[in-house]
Amino acid sequence: MMNQSSNASFESLGISPKLLEILKQHNYLTPTPIQHQAIQPALEGKDIVGIAQTGTGKTLAFGIPMIERLAKNKGKGLILLPTRELAIQVEETLQKIGRQLGLKTVVLIGGAPIGRQKEMLRRNPHVIIATPGRLVDHLQQRTVSLHDVKIAVLDEADRMLDIGFAPQIKEILALVPTDRQTMLFSATMPNAIAGLAVKYMKLPIRIEVAPAGTAASLVEHEVFIVSREMKMQLLDKLLTDTKGSVLVFSRTKHGAKKIAANIRHMGHEAVEMHSDRSLAQRRAALEGFKMGRFRILVATDIAARGIDVSGIELVINYDLPANSEDYVHRIGRTGRAGKSGKAVSFAAPEERGDIKQIERLIRKTLAILPLPVLPPRRTPPPKPSFQPGGFKPHFAHGQKPQHKFQRRFGNNSSR
Repeated sequence: MMNQSSNASFESLGISPKLLEILKQHNYLTPTPIQHQAIQPALEGKDIVGIAQTGTGKTLAFGIPMIERLAKNKGKGLILLPTRELAIQVEETLQKIGRQLGLKTVVLIGGAPIGRQKEMLRRNPHVIIATPGRLVDHLQQRTVSLHDVKIAVLDEADRMLDIGFAPQIKEILALVPTDRQTMLFSATMPNAIAGLAVKYMKLPIRIEVAPAGTAASLVEHEVFIVSREMKMQLLDKLLTDTKGSVLVFSRTKHGAKKIAANIRHMGHEAVEMHSDRSLAQRRAALEGFKMGRFRILVATDIAARGIDVSGIELVINYDLPANSEDYVHRIGRTGRAGKSGKAVSFAAPEERGDIKQIERLIRKTLAILPLPVLPPRRTPPPKPSFQPGGFKPHFAHGQKPQHKFQRRFGNNSSR
């Protein structure tokens, strides 16, 4: 949930007048708790460990100080993220507030043409936004240098470690100057994250706006104990009863394909998002879901933290997640920005223990409901139907080199 701090304002945080004006233009009027607590010490150059659930406004919590400090000092910013979708969304947010200031960014992610990325790097961007694997590719090809990085951000750090990016993160941080400012943001605080903070940060300030594992407070949680054979009928019932947008989670990419095909066979507009889809297809799916062309998005956990879509009415865990922490990230897609949401999980009779683990993590009891009257089982389609989204990826920003970032930022007069 994106709580707001009623007594706080961006004006009280030491942000420059020019950037305050831009924030107002985009209707950023009141900082969220993580923004209120992190921006001021970050502007002072302090290292920060931020513990906050998804949807709390972390991007601006590190993005505003990064833009401010890079505008006043030479050097680059580096932001590491676990997924392609998150990298793209972070760049969109930074450009939203930094474009008027001449901010130049580059996104380095797999699945996108590396030649285009090399071209963008030659334009000397102010901020590099990357997934660890693709950044290491560029480092090995010597197409990027980190010698002038002044601010490094590790966003969704626990997820990066879950995916297995620890070796790449260590390799990258070893090439970044030790006198940098480091900010680390994570939804949970396992021992591995604490170890990163000890090794790579200088007396970091810890900011925790919600206990680790806290689920969004405006989300209603429900569980149905249902056999595998009846899951699709229950899904049919819920999708028919729900009029708004729905996000359905599958544990596997094969399952996501099958679920999406069945949903379309039911007569609903649905699209899928998983690791077998190309970057262009995943971007098309997310954009179509965001714009309302598809009411239902079926995704694997690769998308649990990569979906920033407002107004998702219902999250359905068709399969329970492989680990309890992912439950928090999945349902964090609904109940955002002060709005209520709903999360429904399907659990097999033998998965009651998994439900108990989730309850212990989020410190809530999940309501187990009796099965409703289910519609007749529909005959599954013979094969998955056509999936849209075959266009080539493109970058919306940085088509032409921008310049005079520092000088323009320092001039508070309107342009």
